[in-house]
Amino acid sequence: MRAHSNKRIFISGGASGLGQALAERYAKAAWAVFICDINEARGEAVLQKLKALGTDAHFMRADVTVLSDLQLCADWLRANWGGVDTVVNNAGVAVGGTIGETPMEDWEWILNINLLGVVRGFKVFTPLFKEQGHGQFISTASAAGLVHLPRMGAYNASKSAVVALSETMKLELASSNIRVSVVCPSFFKTNLVESLRCVDPEARLAAGRLLTDSLRSADTIADFVYNKAERNRFMILPDKEARAARFFKRFLPSSLFFRALSQAETLSLKKTV
Repeated sequence: MRAHSNKRIFISGGASGLGQALAERYAKAAWAVFICDINEARGEAVLQKLKALGTDAHFMRADVTVLSDLQLCADWLRANWGGVDTVVNNAGVAVGGTIGETPMEDWEWILNINLLGVVRGFKVFTPLFKEQGHGQFISTASAAGLVHLPRMGAYNASKSAVVALSETMKLELASSNIRVSVVCPSFFKTNLVESLRCVDPEARLAAGRLLTDSLRSADTIADFVYNKAERNRFMILPDKEARAARFFKRFLPSSLFFRALSQAETLSLKKTV
């Protein structure tokens, strides 16, 4: 084991989207960056970008649905960098469709990645954080974990569970000097649509449009997350839409709130035709 002169971060799903943007943002701040992903080609390409930024970086192929894969990452960090300061549970996928359209296989698939992947991150890295006496978890949820549009039940449920788990872990780990944050962005430009499982063509078009037409980039979200996480903010809401949605859900009468959600979904579908 050797100590590392820089702060160290581990990011799952670090080969694309928000994971890659976070890796590059922390690299620019002179952190040592370890990314894992199931896509080896993309992982190696991002690794070269990180090294070009002048930081110490490492990539390992790892699947967040396999506990032993994440344990290998933790073991590498302990042996080579002397530990890790921040762990980002970021890997995620998407499922769209009504309860009748969405197969049980898709429910099991998304929960195994979006929720249990985060659970495995907490399970594997909490002992390492306790061993070294400090650490920080940042888990990527979504505004869909706070406000729940129709035709996205599986995705909404998985991200809501990440918010709930993060709240629990914040309280459970505080006495061990382990900080916890959860990120809930609205739609931004990302390749999440590549993983989208959806049998409803209208819902697929709506989701694709929201992701590709957004004015926000993953880099913008990553910069916001970096600044708020450094200030130990628990709930990180990177855009005004997410903040507004949370506000209206808390303070509007439920009948008005659900009416607004129904109108928003209808408008979104109309824009796809």
